[in-house]
Amino acid sequence: MRNRKRGLCVVISSIADGVLRRVEAVSDGVSEALFEPVIRLGVTGMARSGKTVFITSLVANLLDRGRMPQLSAHAEGRIEAAFLQPQPDDLVPRFDYEAHLAAMTGETPNWPESTRAISELRVTLRVKPAGMFAGLQGARTVHLDIVDYPGEWLLDLSLMGKSFAQWSAEVLDALKARDAAADYLAALANVDGADALDEPQAQVLAAAFTGYLHAARAAGFSDCTPGRFLLPGDLEGSPALTFAPLAEVDKAGRRSLWRAFERRFEAYKARVVAPFFRDHFSRLDRQVVLVDALGAIHSGPQAVEDLRGGLRDTLAAFKPGRNSFLARLMRGKRVERVLFAATKADHLHHSQHPQLTAIMQALTRDAADRAQFAGAATQAVSLAALRATVEETVIHGGKPLDCVRGRLLDGGKQAAFYPGALPDDPSVLLTPARDGAAKWLGQDYQVMKFAPAPLTLRPGEGPPHIRLDRAAQFLIGDLL
Repeated sequence: MRNRKRGLCVVISSIADGVLRRVEAVSDGVSEALFEPVIRLGVTGMARSGKTVFITSLVANLLDRGRMPQLSAHAEGRIEAAFLQPQPDDLVPRFDYEAHLAAMTGETPNWPESTRAISELRVTLRVKPAGMFAGLQGARTVHLDIVDYPGEWLLDLSLMGKSFAQWSAEVLDALKARDAAADYLAALANVDGADALDEPQAQVLAAAFTGYLHAARAAGFSDCTPGRFLLPGDLEGSPALTFAPLAEVDKAGRRSLWRAFERRFEAYKARVVAPFFRDHFSRLDRQVVLVDALGAIHSGPQAVEDLRGGLRDTLAAFKPGRNSFLARLMRGKRVERVLFAATKADHLHHSQHPQLTAIMQALTRDAADRAQFAGAATQAVSLAALRATVEETVIHGGKPLDCVRGRLLDGGKQAAFYPGALPDDPSVLLTPARDGAAKWLGQDYQVMKFAPAPLTLRPGEGPPHIRLDRAAQFLIGDLL
């Protein structure tokens, strides 16, 4: 009876939340239609994909647009001004734009700290209208609210449709082939989920599983859920983060380890994942998913297949579609445009950028097809939000090699680097990845870590980049 009442309360709460979100969506739609449009842009990606750098450089290049020729509103001379304003959400931390820009462009530039929690920043643009009646109308104000959140939190949305048993089975199946899971599997070997809950034992299991997640992420894998195990914040040590996958038990008692972990898994979804979706994710209009595809390729076929599956599951969490006024009234906000961006394109000579873009398109094909069917626009691109290298052709073995040169992150020395040739056909990588190959045949893809280059920016210029202006045009150009 108690479980039935709890279930009824959850249903009533979900209905109430849904009604409230629709009322908010209608209110937002009326305000934007009558006053000043607001674009809520979500930016996410897995660890080391460059979220902080992307946002910082995007904002800097919107404020000083000398390097944004592909942003049509700028090319047509219609952006009169761009400036920062206080964000509308008082309970969300402000994205520390000034500190991050100083780190990237100082005398001794360095990469800013990575995203560890949600943050927000508002950029306001005053834009003259386009079209034959443009001269009859004055400039209008458009607000761009950029929401930065860890990609690990996005992957957690895929847990909402899974039971503890289903999640455990999927995770344990993946762990069998990974060396990083050895310690956790050893700890799990002496555990029976039917036994009574022993809290110290539960903490040991949770700690061992957290250690595996950190090692898996370092090895280039993406399926590292629950994401708050990696970025716990104020939840560290709480029962909501004290569970781990278990082998399924046929008959688990109410006080068993299995039932305790099952309750904590459900609490994690209800108290951690659902509020993030309700308060932040469900309010987005446009979305950027940043991907370190080169890092996954360097890590091997298993990491590439894991990335493909992670991107597929990620897009399952989106509600793609068009945001007409009536659509907002009937079903709430939808993500109208999704950009999949392979970052660190400056680690490759421009002659290989088409191959990187094609690989990105292939990795996101399933997700993009579903989004487009729902009415959303998608695009894959290779970019560098902050260009840290220059191109150089060197002679090696009597043959020219297209390289990039930059300042090494370790030691600071200048070095020319050739990472290996990406295939023209993405299936050369995706087929062995799907087949479970342990390594690439006949090819070795290297990754070099470069530090930001010292910059001398002229007035009106933002930091140098590769295709950031094209990304901005796709994401917000139609609303400017």
